[in-house]
Amino acid sequence: MKTSDYGLELKFCRSEAAVSLVDGSGIEGYASLFGLADQGGDVVQPGAYARSLARIAAGGGSVKMLWQHDPAQPIGVWEEIREDDRGLYVKGRLLTEVAQAREAAALIQAGAIDGLSIGYRTVSAAKDGKGRRLLEEVDLWEVSLVTFPMLREARVAAKGDALGGDLLRELAAAFTEATAEIASMR
Repeated sequence: MKTSDYGLELKFCRSEAAVSLVDGSGIEGYASLFGLADQGGDVVQPGAYARSLARIAAGGGSVKMLWQHDPAQPIGVWEEIREDDRGLYVKGRLLTEVAQAREAAALIQAGAIDGLSIGYRTVSAAKDGKGRRLLEEVDLWEVSLVTFPMLREARVAAKGDALGGDLLRELAAAFTEATAEIASMR
């Protein structure tokens, strides 16, 4: 099953704000940048993520870190997600106990993967004079490491060389809970 099977939209971001690898497993970067049109003509507005992030925090939930938007391939955890004046900043770590996460780390270090993409549902949007969709509020579900981001300016950055922690069971339980929640919304 794909993320799109749940009715989520995808927005890829790649930029000079590249995803960075930190200490072998830590990654950070911008998953979305405000005011820039992506290849589909969408422009995320400042504040678009605020309500979603507040809801997630209040409910004790989390935004999932996936590989290529595949809900069957969680590869890490986002430990910090916030809006700043530039866009949606993310910081987390790959789980080296997961084979795909080890491969992702190697691909990031080699420069073969540097894109981030968000999976979301549009809550409110408007059109501007150029026909672009201005995303005013979105419900954020996941941030993926991807090969081809739709927004060329959003990228991941990497620094370091060792993953820490064994949160795989916790992540699997959270993913199972999120999958059940998505299924109940259909």
